[in-house]
Amino acid sequence: MVSSTGGRSGGHDDAALDEIDLAGELMIAATASTGDRLPTERIDEVLLDRIESGRTDGEAWRQADG
Repeated sequence: MVSSTGGRSGGHDDAALDEIDLAGELMIAATASTGDRLPTERIDEVLLDRIESGRTDGEAWRQADG
């Protein structure tokens, strides 16, 4: 597979990957939720866990998942 960045390591790519990881974590939390919507408190938990632990690679939801 060929990277569209041509081997460059840019901050934009890292930011995009972090956003994808965050969206994935929120989707997993929403899937695990019993309601029609993800409660604001749960969204805060997902977001704050990333900030407090310094994780940006999806590791937070993996640990919470068991």
